[in-house]
Amino acid sequence: MSAFLLDGILLSILAVGIGTLLSLITGYDSYTSRMNEAFARFENEYGVTFDITQEEYEAYSTEKKEQYDAAYAALIQDGEAVGLYQKVVNLMLLIVTFSLLAAFLILEFAVPLWFGYGRTVGKRIFGLALTTQEGVRIRTVALLVRTLLGKFTIETMIPAYVIIMIFFNMAGLLGTVLLFVLAVCQLILYFTSENRMLLHDRMAGTVVVDFASQTIFDTHEDMLEAKKKAAAEKAAHREW
Repeated sequence: MSAFLLDGILLSILAVGIGTLLSLITGYDSYTSRMNEAFARFENEYGVTFDITQEEYEAYSTEKKEQYDAAYAALIQDGEAVGLYQKVVNLMLLIVTFSLLAAFLILEFAVPLWFGYGRTVGKRIFGLALTTQEGVRIRTVALLVRTLLGKFTIETMIPAYVIIMIFFNMAGLLGTVLLFVLAVCQLILYFTSENRMLLHDRMAGTVVVDFASQTIFDTHEDMLEAKKKAAAEKAAHREW
């Protein structure tokens, strides 16, 4: 758990740094400021606030609802405001995607390849490593599947996209339910697996082991040979 937390902190720091750089390059803050100004113009004109939940809207009086609907109708007729909104959403998705992708590729793929045995910074500090469930050294393809398909795509980007959609009022209750289902599935996988594996380990067929005490075989053939040798020694000892 300590290694997991340390790796998560390092990944977050790196992703935020890359995201900040991408924000500067793409001019995200400038677009956001202009969008907020456009929205504020209609809010001031009609005396409403766009940033409300569906429940808050339903609690409005009939007159207040009509006032809000008029403001919203005027807003979506403004091509510049709508264009800025779409630009901000698209840039946020792009920045979040590429900053997290870069962070995962560096800390969860490149670094483990460099250290060897699938060890991230956290795993190396706390004496852990990755192997297959049979104790064989993890290969590049399996590490890539674990990192890109498991950790990045399913466990990180799907929740991140849902959160962004919720933030922009594009996914209400359905988005919240999806996040809850994903979290529950992860907990079920973790507590029902013998080695406390999450989805990314299930997909890649990997398990976290103690690097100092665990015998890690270079190939599947080496593992089979070692088992045959151990079985032969055990049989010989019984005969003796």
